[in-house]
Amino acid sequence: VERSRSSGLALPPYEPLQEGLSMEGLPPSTVVMVEPSRALPPRDHLLWSLCTMLYGNVCCLGFMALVFSVKSRDRKVLGDYSGALSYGSTSKYLNITALLLNIFLVVVVIALIASGTIVIAKYFNSEQHHFDGPT
Repeated sequence: VERSRSSGLALPPYEPLQEGLSMEGLPPSTVVMVEPSRALPPRDHLLWSLCTMLYGNVCCLGFMALVFSVKSRDRKVLGDYSGALSYGSTSKYLNITALLLNIFLVVVVIALIASGTIVIAKYFNSEQHHFDGPT
């Protein structure tokens, strides 16, 4: 509860002044501006896109992800968070697609190598029996 300097009356906060009082005798008020908290800026996935481009650039998806990541970072610097979010999510989906294709290709190559090894082993085994002849 504040007291007026001139009148010595107690004024409850947030109530209008009583008749006969003026603002000159009251202490100055302080206004505190509270800005709304800013949301975190959207992610641009630049490092993930760079790794995808260098280590798994299937169908140039890694390069395209890197392009969208750079566009997202540019938009974020300019303050266009909706554009940055759009480019960042496109980059994320391109990275996910490239990752899935890389996993699929690695599984196919391993399967081909394993089946080729089995076929070659059977071929050499049958050739060895052919040269030995029946005994």
